[in-house]
Amino acid sequence: SAPYSSTLTSSRSSTRLSSSSMKSMSSLRLFRICSRSRTAPSAFHLPLPGRRVISSTPPPLLHGPPAATKSVDTLIIGGGPMGLSTAYHLAMQRRSRSHPDDDDDDVSNSRSPSIAVVERDPTYARSSATLSAGGVRQQFSAAENIQMSLYGRDFLRDAARLLSVHHPDHDDVVDVQFREHGYLFLSSSLEGKRQLEQNHRLQKSLGCRDHVLLTPLQLKERFPWLNVEDILLGSYGAKGEGWFDPWALIRGLRAKCLSLGVEIVDGGFPVSAVRNCDGGNNGNGRILSVDIAQQSQQHKQRQQQYLKPNQQQEKQQQNQQIVRYNVQNVVNAAGAHCQNLLNTLTGNDTSIHPIPVEPRKRCVFFFHCATHQQDPDAIVPHVAPLTVCPVSNAYFRSEGLVTDPSSGQPPTGNFLCGVSPSREEDRAIDDLDHLDFVDHHLWEDVLWPALYHRVPAFGEVKVKSSWAGVYEYNTIDQNAIIDFHPEIPNLLLLNGFSGHGLQQSPAAGRAASELLENDGRFVTLDLTRFSFERCYHGGSGSPVFEAGIV
Repeated sequence: SAPYSSTLTSSRSSTRLSSSSMKSMSSLRLFRICSRSRTAPSAFHLPLPGRRVISSTPPPLLHGPPAATKSVDTLIIGGGPMGLSTAYHLAMQRRSRSHPDDDDDDVSNSRSPSIAVVERDPTYARSSATLSAGGVRQQFSAAENIQMSLYGRDFLRDAARLLSVHHPDHDDVVDVQFREHGYLFLSSSLEGKRQLEQNHRLQKSLGCRDHVLLTPLQLKERFPWLNVEDILLGSYGAKGEGWFDPWALIRGLRAKCLSLGVEIVDGGFPVSAVRNCDGGNNGNGRILSVDIAQQSQQHKQRQQQYLKPNQQQEKQQQNQQIVRYNVQNVVNAAGAHCQNLLNTLTGNDTSIHPIPVEPRKRCVFFFHCATHQQDPDAIVPHVAPLTVCPVSNAYFRSEGLVTDPSSGQPPTGNFLCGVSPSREEDRAIDDLDHLDFVDHHLWEDVLWPALYHRVPAFGEVKVKSSWAGVYEYNTIDQNAIIDFHPEIPNLLLLNGFSGHGLQQSPAAGRAASELLENDGRFVTLDLTRFSFERCYHGGSGSPVFEAGIV
């Protein structure tokens, strides 16, 4: 067949980076992953004595009193891995307290844990998790991040047991497709080398037994396809690091939560809240109730039976009802949209400390590398760990099925890659429609040159697909916020994970459940450094920056 050339959408001509010849590129058909977003409506409610009603301008379709009222101890807003993990760990804690001697995993007859999870998009079409590369690593420089990811590693390894749901005639077994093919960080400077060595010592001290430092010669022996001419040191996690299927984790957590008695409200979103702002000592500023717009069950069934998915979205807002949830606690697990949620809960009260998190755009490219190349130095990887290139911070890894080099079978040649935009280009997005379009200049200007330099075989590749997802960016230090809001004492924030949320969701959910069940105290792992105090002027905390780590 004809030799490969890189393909992408570009308004200007480009050239192949092949050592043998230079060929023009063809255009790439853009795959649109997601449908257009909709704007959440709001609702009016009459204030009660001593209480402040928080709401925005209502649309004509949603106003007046709620159609129903429910009471739950904990309302979790955001049904991604973070919110579902919180619900799972909280329900398991409450079950263990109510049934301390019950070791049976069959929980179908357990008492309701009084937890509700609200997820606006049950398809998860624009979920940060499902559009990510699904990475898992412990290679961090902050001890708390390492420890959280160690728990995440163990949770994923044991997910089939932890998330299994027993039925009379069968068991639902969860396979999250955890592939422990490793992470590889490379350094080309003396400063970077020293940082990798420092990080490595901390990682080993915390139990990362399978992490090794590799010299250029050792790197070449282990990864013969890798160009190490400019590399001084590599840090490789041989086990416990790799990637998994985010959708499988979400499905497993949802099924397990339902079996534990958790209520999951699909297609719902908050439109207003009532807070106690009477100035007394009985919970000043606390959220007393949250009004959730959701579809009636009858309308859901009618949509599923008669309407196509795009028609369902258009009709959804016309058939909604308001359900008021009286609450003891609210968990903000809304990811990149956590500030929008805070605005809804406070009625855009500018006196409330904002959450320093904003949605940003990240693009992922799936490409295929020609597996039969004439150049003896162009070795195609059978299995490539998630490799982070120095300077550019571009990453790539194998994707899909991989072949064992000792089997004699050729490599599949399928890979994922990505890179963050430059600081000048990396800005918050104000409309999710931005995700309909992939920034292909990143492939042309940054990714392909960096990948071809690092792996000579990547001179002959084709981009097969690409997509854009939303990234939860903490503008303070790109690390998590796990704390109650200081002015809303029953609002727990699980936000700002900045690309680490998926892999850290098991540990973050466990931490959240401990804060909720133990009067605001951590039990298994002290994550006080991730308090909200570091996120506003006058707070007592300090930023938690990662060093030498993306």
